[in-house]
Amino acid sequence: MSFQKATRHQAKLRLVLTGPSGSGKTYSALLVAQGLVPGGRIALLDTERGSGELYAHLADYDVATLTPPYSPERYIALIREAERAGYDLLIIDSLSQAWTGQGGVLDLHEKAATAARGNTWAAWREVTPAHNALVETMLGANLHLMATLRTKTA
Repeated sequence: MSFQKATRHQAKLRLVLTGPSGSGKTYSALLVAQGLVPGGRIALLDTERGSGELYAHLADYDVATLTPPYSPERYIALIREAERAGYDLLIIDSLSQAWTGQGGVLDLHEKAATAARGNTWAAWREVTPAHNALVETMLGANLHLMATLRTKTA
């Protein structure tokens, strides 16, 4: 291993917009997408029961609706599908379901803990690889990727 001169490369955006329900995450993501890839192809992965199409007047984009189970593998499949289809940018609205939704990481963890007779520590060994695969897929995707995450209000 050795040092070499740093050179600037084209990088793909990785952006997360967080906020409580109704704070404008999807709206903002679509506006940022238009500015980032003017005239480019935009895809939106909707886990919010069709709310992704509420903003069809803002931009030209395609929608895929993801229903339960919200497993990491299903997110991965749709990210790869967006890459294969040649989209310039993918908005995942919302990534929260991959963690807290039915079939998401916490749900998978609970099932693994039950199978391990309540051993929640051992259950993470079963669930972590799937979560890590989702993170690696997002980081390595050959398109700009934006995601929204819901935060709780006090």
